[in-house]
Amino acid sequence: MKIAILGGGNGSLAGAGDFALAGHDVRLWRRNPEDVAEHAKRGDTITVRDGKGTHEGKLALVTSDIAEALEGAELILCPIPAPAHADLASVIAPHLKPGMVIYLPPGTLGTMILANAAREAGTLEGVAFAETGTLPWLVRKHDFSEVVISTRAVRLPTGVYPVADTDRALKVIDTAFPGVIERCEDVLSAALMNAGAIIHAPLIMMNAAPLEHFEAWDIHNEGTQPCVRTVTDQLDAERIAVREAFGYGAPHFPLADYYRDDSEMWMYDREARANLTDSGDWREKIDLHAHRYMMEDTRLGLSLICSMAEVAGIDVPVARALMTLGGTINHQDFMQTGRPLSAVGLGGLSMDELKAKAEGPSA
Repeated sequence: MKIAILGGGNGSLAGAGDFALAGHDVRLWRRNPEDVAEHAKRGDTITVRDGKGTHEGKLALVTSDIAEALEGAELILCPIPAPAHADLASVIAPHLKPGMVIYLPPGTLGTMILANAAREAGTLEGVAFAETGTLPWLVRKHDFSEVVISTRAVRLPTGVYPVADTDRALKVIDTAFPGVIERCEDVLSAALMNAGAIIHAPLIMMNAAPLEHFEAWDIHNEGTQPCVRTVTDQLDAERIAVREAFGYGAPHFPLADYYRDDSEMWMYDREARANLTDSGDWREKIDLHAHRYMMEDTRLGLSLICSMAEVAGIDVPVARALMTLGGTINHQDFMQTGRPLSAVGLGGLSMDELKAKAEGPSA
């Protein structure tokens, strides 16, 4: 299958390497020509290191020309930070063609931003937009074109816009991620599976002082204490309450399953947390004014949950509190600068109107 991967971050390079090793025709789009030239010097290969050894994935193309990258692509993978969705949408929308599937892992309703841009560009028809609840890899870059993958996802709950195109889109995505894709009712349901806001917002807010004080601090190791887990569980209970109020059924993928060995399998396998903490790759300096745990997960993720909770008539005090604290640290109102429903063209709607809009046109 021809797969276009956008960006040069952890998830993009992990996807490029894994898909190339699986035999797919992989095209990697990097915005800067200088990055393209550097890839060429390295033979357009991605080095993937995991528990089974070191592997070299050869890419079919690395380019800064978006039209060239997307030409003939069946799947377009966009594991870029959610704050970049609007900019990316304007870049790719003119080049979308019927039959393409765009996958955001995760999305925070970025699917609607991309779909709106495609509508304005006149390229919406026949294109499917999908998102899931987590990045398919626990991964960190160790060099320009080398990644270390601690864990790969084993379950990826995925919603599609428009809903009528779900079967086709999930079949395409399953070709890249065989056996792990699970259907969500729609993209609103998938957005409420996003684990980033649930795990990262409590971790960085309740570790804010050591994050500022120490040169490096592992929020997933010494930063995860019983008091933090208590807050995380309550925040996740609010997320699930919003899902249920919208009529979305189980499985809700409670984050507690990620931390326990005797529960239902979560999005990653049972060794994921141990692999992450043992790797040492998440012992890092987190800038509370720039890191995606703050500017994406806390700002965008929690504002979306709070916005959907308001429509559903659900009180989410922990989500509001963490979002307010993050905004205070950054001298912003995250409900205004984040991603409430109004930021993706879904503001001012009743629950029924919102769900109808999220379903999109019928086939």
